[in-house]
Amino acid sequence: MSYARGYAYAKSEGKFGRNPGRPAVSASLETATTVSAPERRTQRWVLVVCCMSVLLVSLDVTIVNVALPSIQQGLDATVNGLQWILDAYTLVMAALLLMAGSMADRFGRRRIFLLGIAVFTLGSVLCAVAPSLGFLIAARVIQALGGAMLNPVAVSILRNTFHDPKARSRAIGIWAGVIGISIALGPIVGGLLVDGPGWRYIFLVNAPIGIAAIILAARVIPEGRAARPRRFDAVGQVLVIVLLVTLVYGIIEGARLGWSSPAVIGCFAVTVAAVTALVLYERRRVEPLLDVRVFRSIPFSGAAVMAACVFAGTAGSLFLSTLYLQSARGYSALEAGLYSLPAAVMTLVLSPVAGRIAGKHGSRWLFIAAGLARIAAGLLLIGLTLHTPPGLIVLAFALNGAGMGLANPPISATAMSGMPAAQAGVAGGITAAANQIGASLGVAILGATLGINATGLTGPAYAEATHTGWLILASIGALIVVLGVVTTSRGALKTAEKAATELMAE
Repeated sequence: MSYARGYAYAKSEGKFGRNPGRPAVSASLETATTVSAPERRTQRWVLVVCCMSVLLVSLDVTIVNVALPSIQQGLDATVNGLQWILDAYTLVMAALLLMAGSMADRFGRRRIFLLGIAVFTLGSVLCAVAPSLGFLIAARVIQALGGAMLNPVAVSILRNTFHDPKARSRAIGIWAGVIGISIALGPIVGGLLVDGPGWRYIFLVNAPIGIAAIILAARVIPEGRAARPRRFDAVGQVLVIVLLVTLVYGIIEGARLGWSSPAVIGCFAVTVAAVTALVLYERRRVEPLLDVRVFRSIPFSGAAVMAACVFAGTAGSLFLSTLYLQSARGYSALEAGLYSLPAAVMTLVLSPVAGRIAGKHGSRWLFIAAGLARIAAGLLLIGLTLHTPPGLIVLAFALNGAGMGLANPPISATAMSGMPAAQAGVAGGITAAANQIGASLGVAILGATLGINATGLTGPAYAEATHTGWLILASIGALIVVLGVVTTSRGALKTAEKAATELMAE
């Protein structure tokens, strides 16, 4: 059954009316398909490979943080240099994710996926042997080049491998769960490696995983690409890079230079100009890099914003809590990392469950529950002191992890639903870019609440300085609740129907 006919069938059967919270349109657009045993085995191995790839990329988002003091001592790095070890990875990833999704649709998902793993693995080895700070930063850029090819392409591969909508939702739920787990476990793994063989091993550990992923991917992932590849949009790509780089750079530097700094204001002015130019240019282009019509779908646009919110809360709270546990309470890197274990467990348990619920019952109540969990986590920590009971901190962290586990799978499913297979790579790229931008926003905004002299804060002063950040975390949870209700309303689903019709009319 074709996409358009599948949608017409779902509408005639009244499926949207009975379940307005179903993840956008996909579960209703497509009928269940019978999968043979060999195909089912292939699907499972494809899922394993995609999970391995996302493990590599996501783990490096947080594992490096606990190693920064050791890197500073080993490479005689300045504080500003340490910032660029993190920022180079984030900036390059955010800037190139959309291009990677588009390249996969055009040149082949398997080919780009294999290239991404190989480049990321090479970058990791170069990081491990870096003789200087500049070399390490350059190697982090190479890591990010490879990583940018993995996440959006993995979502596209899953979208085109799992044809049954319910099976696809479950697969995306498992895949999304690995993202949350790897981010949460990063401080623990980093602490073990830094306290053990040394900081270089936080990068070297990627090599065997990357090699295994390349071997498996070459054997099990089928090649696939858009039926009618689009021409490369050089202008659109440059505008996307300028937009994302200036936005992220402005946010990061704003916390250090001040939001009224001419450099920061100039960055945001360029961001606004790039957004305006991108929309105007892409609307007139026959084969755009970014088809702006996808944003007419409220479920899709809302999913992108919620993705940014979820990762902002996760990255920002991890930043605050890690510094609190080490700077204020004097814990070691490993001890501080162990406090993230409850969040990892909740993400591990809830992500697959959320994926199944999203495929069967819809996403609305998952979004509401995720937002409420984040609200509760923020409110529990809003009065944080040096004497806050460890049990209360663990409970708050567990609720924070629950928010990630409940929200991320339905966000991914909602973002991909209603999108034709030919647009899967671009849709995955937009969602992955939203994740990266959200993480940068979270660290920048929640970190900025500590004040420009945060490095000099210790003990009670630092604990008190985090209070505004926890209030922001609760506010992010409230925004997720609102967006969850809006994006799953009947009116929102009608916008998804209209956007899907326009996309399929090509």
